[in-house]
Amino acid sequence: MNAVIKPAPAASEPPRFPSLRVRGLAGTSSKPEHLDAILDGGRQRGFFEVHAENYMGAGGPPHRTLEAVRRDYPLSLHGVCMSIGGPQPLDQAHLARFCNLVERYEPALVSEHLAWSTHDTTYFNDLLPLPYTEATLARVCDHVDQVQDAIWRPLLLENPSTYLAFEESTMSETEFIRRVAERTGCGLLLDINNVFVSASNHGFSALEYLSDFPLSRVGEIHLAGHASQEDDEGDLLLIDSHDGPVADAVWKLYRIVIAQCGPIPTLIEWDSQIPDWPVLKAEAAAAQEILDHHHQRVSRDIRHAAA
Repeated sequence: MNAVIKPAPAASEPPRFPSLRVRGLAGTSSKPEHLDAILDGGRQRGFFEVHAENYMGAGGPPHRTLEAVRRDYPLSLHGVCMSIGGPQPLDQAHLARFCNLVERYEPALVSEHLAWSTHDTTYFNDLLPLPYTEATLARVCDHVDQVQDAIWRPLLLENPSTYLAFEESTMSETEFIRRVAERTGCGLLLDINNVFVSASNHGFSALEYLSDFPLSRVGEIHLAGHASQEDDEGDLLLIDSHDGPVADAVWKLYRIVIAQCGPIPTLIEWDSQIPDWPVLKAEAAAAQEILDHHHQRVSRDIRHAAA
């Protein structure tokens, strides 16, 4: 997989990410069961991601835990229920709670999903896919604008993992994402595991997808594990399960992206069958090694050029 991804042309006004505190760093999901090990281990490199919806109450143990982590580490705030792709207006009460978290914890990165998850007053425990049409594009852009106006900073929009495609789609996923970013000025969260899962399920090339992805807009990368099963026809179906280590093929794609784009902050997601802290820490250390190797190579090339 020694391919070169062609970088997308730089936008005329690239998004400004308040992410210098996490540049070149690898982080992990913050889990309450790991808190003692994290705090007892002393200050270390890295950052932590939390799901916004777990901290939308006024106080209590969740906030005490988050405050303890935030004292020593930068945060990435990741929303999962905004339903940015949904057909109905954004839930203003939910958006207000989201804004309060941004103001309270001043995260280095703020992100949401290109998906929908609500119908009327019902919230689904899934991030559901969208048809990529002009009508959907207008709706998503309007919702992204509303969120960014509320939080006073660029939002990072995450590419989905998908298991079906819509016949009515009139553009590719990468074109759709590029046009959202161009219209709204938002940044992007590139989930490389999602790319690999979708590529396997739909039969396209993950490298070609990445070659067409607006990489100049990426402010954060996600890596995670996935599960394999069979669909109703007996064909392989990958599930974005977040319940195991990052697959070798995903690590290979990650190395290609970092070699091409530089030390983008990288988050290891592990949300079920959660291992002991040393296991999750080792996954982040593997990503950090790749980020550091890129930095060392670039520094060496600069020294050689100046010699």
